[in-house]
Amino acid sequence: MAVFQEIVDRLCSSAKIDRDKGAVELQRFVADESDKATIRDLEKSVLILLRDESLPWESRHGGLMAAKVLVFSEQLPDKNKHCSEEFPVTLRDCAVKLLEDQESRVRLAAGDLMGVLCMRDGPEVYASLQELILDGVRKNLERQGLENEEDVETLSEKLGSARQRRDSTGSTGSTASEIFHDTAGWRNLETWMKCLQAMIDGCGSAFNPFITQDLLDLIFTALNHTNRFVRETGYYVCASLVTCNTSDEEMTDLSEENSIFKYGDILAKQLATGLSDNWSQVRLAASVATRNFLKGFSDETMRERYYPSIIPPLCLNRYYIAEGVRIYNQDTWRQITDGKGRNLVEQYISNVVEFYIKQTEADNHAVREAACACIAELGSKIGKEVVRPHVAALLDALLVCFKDESWPVRDASCVACGNFILCFPEESKGAMKELYPLFYENLQDNISSVRQGAALALANVVRAYNEEALEVVLKKLQEGLEGLKNQPENSQKYSQLEKGPATYSVVKKMRDNDTELHTDKQMYSCGSLAPKMHRGKRDGGCMDHQFRKPSEPWELADGCVHLLSELAQISKFSPSVSKYIPDVAKAAEMKHYTQHVHFLETVCKQLPNIAKGIGKKPFKTYLESFFDPIFYSLSCDNALTSSAASQCLNQLSSLFGPNILKGRVELYNPDYLQQLESNQFIAPF
Repeated sequence: MAVFQEIVDRLCSSAKIDRDKGAVELQRFVADESDKATIRDLEKSVLILLRDESLPWESRHGGLMAAKVLVFSEQLPDKNKHCSEEFPVTLRDCAVKLLEDQESRVRLAAGDLMGVLCMRDGPEVYASLQELILDGVRKNLERQGLENEEDVETLSEKLGSARQRRDSTGSTGSTASEIFHDTAGWRNLETWMKCLQAMIDGCGSAFNPFITQDLLDLIFTALNHTNRFVRETGYYVCASLVTCNTSDEEMTDLSEENSIFKYGDILAKQLATGLSDNWSQVRLAASVATRNFLKGFSDETMRERYYPSIIPPLCLNRYYIAEGVRIYNQDTWRQITDGKGRNLVEQYISNVVEFYIKQTEADNHAVREAACACIAELGSKIGKEVVRPHVAALLDALLVCFKDESWPVRDASCVACGNFILCFPEESKGAMKELYPLFYENLQDNISSVRQGAALALANVVRAYNEEALEVVLKKLQEGLEGLKNQPENSQKYSQLEKGPATYSVVKKMRDNDTELHTDKQMYSCGSLAPKMHRGKRDGGCMDHQFRKPSEPWELADGCVHLLSELAQISKFSPSVSKYIPDVAKAAEMKHYTQHVHFLETVCKQLPNIAKGIGKKPFKTYLESFFDPIFYSLSCDNALTSSAASQCLNQLSSLFGPNILKGRVELYNPDYLQQLESNQFIAPF
């Protein structure tokens, strides 16, 4: 009995790790114990833990864990069928009561126990409690708003002033109650939903007769709920629901008894909505449900019925910014398409294009970015004749994204436009007048990766239109490199900052204290749900395009170095491009401005690529002109610039040969030899 009491004590511990150990020890104890009297004593102890309201919640939680071991365990040969007949029935009543416990962990454990009881005794457990469970879900789907003005004020203090006001542009913010409804926990709804899910899992395919239109309507209410946590839980319930027939060997029977097939059309529509949700967690839950839904059909022809609505969002989520969603959907795509993904996209191209264009207008900037990447994929991977009729509509969508307030969207759109121009030069000609200024704007963007994307896109423009485009692009390239001399000595980076002492050592922008921009405005989490804004209609959001820092000459010059590197890879234009290498060397000599080390970092990174592009022999003519900038960068205090110079020397040494490079350096300036030799012992990244 000492062991028995020790197990009970562990189950009542305040530490979850001890309660988990207690459950494991109980399973071993039950496996070795053949005395029915001892099992009855265990049952009585568990019921005391569940019924005694004076005990702490940890005791109830441990009691529920023990109850699951006693009534059913896959690890035991007889699966605990030797427990008393009345014990599982008594547990039902205890579990139902604990579904309303104040502690969420107790409520969730009670739901898990209900699932175990279904696993043990079959669907009759659910049948006996069906109305109670569904009524619990139904009652918790709605909640009262914030009770009084004091509650509103308290929430506003926590979340920021977000009460409903109409600003000068006519846009409406969200009330504190609306924010609360969209983000807060939702009473006991999750408990009842999780309980329903556990019972569905416990019943397995035997739950099939209980799938009715009324049940689906209730679940769909959760899927379309204003609160994201409710939607997420609802899709996980769907993920369990659609697996009810997966164990059925007669899945190819398209009879009315097959609930997945019977309600497949409305299920597919709801899953497609979830795959397009603004919140990543909801998308992931819908992704799990979608995979289960599609894999529930062993016959490919049965899946095809639902492809028009599911293929487009499933395809887009392969590029979604949230890693979990992206990787999961990529894996689902491989499992479902079995290497025929391209054919499926071509087959449903109209649905795919319509969905992609719609997603470029989504509130979530991550969705717009993914849509641009997918549109680029259409141009490069799908048959030209299939995509050609949709080129004009896709380009129009990309042009709108090109002016987006979010720089990742602008970058993705820029690269996508470059791909489309390369794949469909004739169809894209009409848009070039509008595209060239946008490419140039990105080429001098404040974000380095955006400048690189613009360089790549412009190189594709040159590949598409040859000399006609090359002349235009090289003119801009020369203008950008020569314009570096106009870079002010003191960077404009801090021109909008307060001139007075910083508060708490934090430099504040003047605009940060503009109350009109930050008071009574709609609030968002990291801008992920900020409404898509257009030029001339800015509301002061956190990614306000209208207030982007003006580009500086050094940023355009930096973009031009990337552009020169990309153009150098086009072999037939190497002679024309190489004429501008001296301009790069001249620009690299300028050190009168603060950001010159960042420009030098780019030069050092791209110089080996330029050399490889135009060829070793032509580049040798210009090699010495870069020694001063490279060795200056090697010894500067900026770690990134110094590292880039080090790698530049290593790559040039590999390209031309260490002895040739050493000889050139020695002839140019013997003082650099020691730095060159020391750099040889630095391990490359």
